[in-house]
Amino acid sequence: MNFIFRSPYFPYVYWQFCDRLKNRGVNVLCIGDAPYDELSNELKGAMTEYYKVDTMEDYDQVYRAVAFFASKYGRIDWIESNNEYWLEQDAQIREDFNIKTGVHPEHLQSWKHKSGMKPFYEKAGIPTARCHKIEDKEGVLKFLKEIGGYPVFVKPDNGVGAADSWKITNDKELDGFFERKPDVPYLMEEFIEGNIYSYDAICDSNGEPLFESSNWFPPSIADIVGGGPDLSYYVMAELPEKLRDAGRRALKAFGVKNRFIHFEFFKLATARPKLGKAGDFVGLEVNMRPAGGYTTDMMNYAHSTDVYQIYAEMVTDDKRLTPPSGDDHVCVYASRKDGREYVHSHEDIMARYGDNMVMCERMPDILSGAMGNQMYTAHVEDDAAAHEFITYIHQRT
Repeated sequence: MNFIFRSPYFPYVYWQFCDRLKNRGVNVLCIGDAPYDELSNELKGAMTEYYKVDTMEDYDQVYRAVAFFASKYGRIDWIESNNEYWLEQDAQIREDFNIKTGVHPEHLQSWKHKSGMKPFYEKAGIPTARCHKIEDKEGVLKFLKEIGGYPVFVKPDNGVGAADSWKITNDKELDGFFERKPDVPYLMEEFIEGNIYSYDAICDSNGEPLFESSNWFPPSIADIVGGGPDLSYYVMAELPEKLRDAGRRALKAFGVKNRFIHFEFFKLATARPKLGKAGDFVGLEVNMRPAGGYTTDMMNYAHSTDVYQIYAEMVTDDKRLTPPSGDDHVCVYASRKDGREYVHSHEDIMARYGDNMVMCERMPDILSGAMGNQMYTAHVEDDAAAHEFITYIHQRT
């Protein structure tokens, strides 16, 4: 089996996907624009061959790299980056090389565009926030009247995470949005109060989940990229049954197969007309890739498992061979941003949580806007301990 993994060094923990695939007898053929000498030794040892391009943005160069691998190793069975940024390019390569595994360009409208997700949520019986495609201020004012006014949330129709997204609470902020709005299609949604929960899964060729997990995020998650509060979130020990049901229905409605996915939902803090009662889950958006940053490693710590191995088993056997451990805890992430003053020093943190710490390091600059500059990740017993950890890390002078 020939598996092309694109940009396997970002984030750096993704070398483990390559490693587990190679251990199952797969030819792991990698394409990237990083010099070979800069790759980690772990990644070098997990690859069959590496093809460097000048830039991954140049489709012709990537096409030639795939053609080279096909001429040398034979038919390409899989191509994947597990990265949302490359979703469209991955799909076009599958189309051009007749690769049957994975999504093709015609499916991307519902996967990449937030407006395209709404009908699929409806098909799954999952409510979503009312939405308006922004064209002019007149249309926005009409939408505000329909939903009863501020607050609202604006975000790019085709975007990754919370980048270039804002909560708008008054006319002045609305004017400011139109002044700085990037020249791309934007959506406006009614604002929903509540925490964000994810449904994360690896699914087989029939769309059946082989692994399931969930992350908890604070309500302020969308403010973090814009210089707001410090980031915190955690992988939960148990997946709430209501969320499991909604996640599985979404998997079927979107027709997801052979993928590692990250779906996001609001948990309503209060009852909302046409959305549900307090505690119900409302569809936010789907991401057809693993949760960002180092969350895949956090899942391993939380569930005493190996998601990279489960993914490799899905690729080679279309089933899960690694049994659940039954040893589930919480794995919590809290980060700090440079230039801020905190009550507790690094030494204080390590003295209190050193025995629980599973990751403690500086984040790459490319991730620091959302993920913070210095991260602390710990293995704790329950949700209450996770919130205590977050409070201790984030307490500021």
